[in-house]
Amino acid sequence: MATVYSFNSGNKRKSFFFKSANLNLILINIIVFLIFSILISKSIISIDSVAIKPSNVLQGKYLWTFLTSMFMHAGIFHLLVNMFSLAFVGPLIERIIGKRRYVSFYILSGIFAGLFFVLMSLIFAGDFEAYAVGASGALFGLIGLLMVLTPNLPVYVMFIPIPIKMKYAAPGMLIILWLISFTESVSIGNTAHLGGLIAGILYGVYLRKKYKNKTRYISKHFS
Repeated sequence: MATVYSFNSGNKRKSFFFKSANLNLILINIIVFLIFSILISKSIISIDSVAIKPSNVLQGKYLWTFLTSMFMHAGIFHLLVNMFSLAFVGPLIERIIGKRRYVSFYILSGIFAGLFFVLMSLIFAGDFEAYAVGASGALFGLIGLLMVLTPNLPVYVMFIPIPIKMKYAAPGMLIILWLISFTESVSIGNTAHLGGLIAGILYGVYLRKKYKNKTRYISKHFS
């Protein structure tokens, strides 16, 4: 556990949270998932009140699910995969842009991914009754940001044994998941992933224009 100090007293006190913003996000994801799962299993709340469903949103209902859906998952495996990915990707981005920017961007990219999911359902007349949950929209936001800030960073993708540059790995992951959802008939929020990736790319471009020297150095350092 992280230790913090109060300026109002000379006593040291312990905090429930970690010093790392990324570890805190992982902790919150796990706790919220457990709470929502228990409440849903006991019929205290419905899945509609925590997951994004286009038909609800388009009727102006449950709009808060753009936030709650980010911290709910379809099951333990879904949660573990996303938290493992967050543990792998998050620390580097937190180091690059700082804790506050990192948390703000994580939340905003997740919300943007949810909005994009609903918008694509509307434009292409998709399944308006489909639910979307999980941190993957925000995760793809982080991946899109790394794609712009550290395009030549070598990373390992899924079960591929050789490192691939981030500028190829990011769209590659999106394509792999898309193929899996079609060939294996697995329900995957591909449009939410795409929305998150777009959010990350846009924020990365903004940072590169505003902080040219810093982002140039970061790109070279992590090549």
